[in-house]
Amino acid sequence: MIEIIPAIDIIGGRCVRLAQGDYDRRTTYEAEPAEMVQRFADCGVTRVHIVDLDGAKAARPKNLATLERMARVEGVSIEWGGGLKDETSVRQVFDAGAAYAIVGSVAAKQPDLFSTWLRTFGAERMVLGADVREGKVSVSGWMEDLDLCIEHLIDLFRPHGLRQVICTDISRDGMLQGPSFDLYTHLQAAYPDIDFTVSGGISSMDDIRRLDSLNLRKVIVGKAIYEGRISLKDIASYIISQ
Repeated sequence: MIEIIPAIDIIGGRCVRLAQGDYDRRTTYEAEPAEMVQRFADCGVTRVHIVDLDGAKAARPKNLATLERMARVEGVSIEWGGGLKDETSVRQVFDAGAAYAIVGSVAAKQPDLFSTWLRTFGAERMVLGADVREGKVSVSGWMEDLDLCIEHLIDLFRPHGLRQVICTDISRDGMLQGPSFDLYTHLQAAYPDIDFTVSGGISSMDDIRRLDSLNLRKVIVGKAIYEGRISLKDIASYIISQ
């Protein structure tokens, strides 16, 4: 069964969603982040994906107090990304209660450093965040495209134990147009020893069922939940049925 991982993006301690990473195309939601994590836990969800958008801008974690509150919710593991540029920041998010740390730009631009973190903190806790646009890796809040394909990026870290990759198709993120099925089936087939998380474009439970039928293992769902296209009841029913 594919694992459903709800997403929460945070600015100023509030839940928000951005369209294609654009801070000027922001929707702010009423629910408090820890409250949302509890709602997800009540549905049977066991992992929640958090992006500290303030941290991403500041290049260091900025919502650690919010993380601490979310991490107190029983039965849920928090995967946290945004602003993890040095070892101190990674330690801070683990100390605040995150179970997993997501690293993107540093991994692409300073691969030796991320390789060190894989060894220092353990591959079971470190997640490679690979944002792609037309097959090429994008960094720095999607403002810089590198001449680096995702396969090359993954190959850099396999010798160091890489086991978890979140791949976000930028062209689909926040657009509710369905994920890039071909991209993810290709990656999972090419690297069967790595758990890939589908990210970007999920618009309905039908998308999730199709990903499941393709033997993909994890999927992040964000805007579809907040826009009412996928309800918490839908998620609970799906988890119970498996």
